[in-house]
Amino acid sequence: MSTQAMSTMDQMVFRKTNQHVGRRISVTPANSTNRHLSYGRIILNSSQPSVTFTNRGQETGLVCLSGSAHLRVGGEQFEVSQYDSLYIPRDRQIEVRSGDAVDIAEFSSDVEQIYPLQVVRYADLQKDPSLKFTTGKPGQQRHLNICIGKNVDAGRLVLGFTFSEPGNWTSWPPHEHAQMLEEMYVYFNMPAPAYGLQLVYNNTEYPELVVPVRDGDAVLMPNGYHPNVAIPGHSIGFLWAMAAHREQADRQFGVVNVQPGFDQSGSGLEASRR
Repeated sequence: MSTQAMSTMDQMVFRKTNQHVGRRISVTPANSTNRHLSYGRIILNSSQPSVTFTNRGQETGLVCLSGSAHLRVGGEQFEVSQYDSLYIPRDRQIEVRSGDAVDIAEFSSDVEQIYPLQVVRYADLQKDPSLKFTTGKPGQQRHLNICIGKNVDAGRLVLGFTFSEPGNWTSWPPHEHAQMLEEMYVYFNMPAPAYGLQLVYNNTEYPELVVPVRDGDAVLMPNGYHPNVAIPGHSIGFLWAMAAHREQADRQFGVVNVQPGFDQSGSGLEASRR
């Protein structure tokens, strides 16, 4: 592999981002191909039960992956549990505290405007067939959950997560949306020996990236088609986070360009547009 290819891969693939206690930001525009999107994890337990930080000029989306936590944002307080989400406007002080243990994914993006603080309960999300739905034919079936999308007034961020059926492809048919949105995947709920393969390419003959992915890994998609696949007998699970290039104007989920030759039956994301 050339030095240039290795350098590009270092800015697109981030391994084991869940191997710490406390709050750690793994991906920012300064160390990656992203222009807007940052990502980190807040992992608390008895050895470190709380963290406090300020998001400054960044809107922030939190997704609780496991456990539960008490959050204080300014003068407001919330309890969150598995798969609950929280949208936090810019310039807020945030405290996260857990009495037991919690694992929270944190995504943020620069914004000019201030949007409303909002809690998204997973129990409510499950009642909306445009936010939680199953799509794809056999071999490519997956279950989508849109945590922060059209249900939340925000500037750039769109967040959710997907679980595949064992051995299935996801993000299929291959699609891209680089003119409007940058994207990254963070793999979770994939205990060993589970793994998948992630592709990022503009031309299948010369793919920019083909890498194995495991629990805690993050992969960025600055441009190109980005399907992935789970190994037989195991599911692939990943958070997907997008940041719109133009604040508000480009913040649209499901507006994609499907790879020519695979576009006979739509994108598989039509339910999200209802």
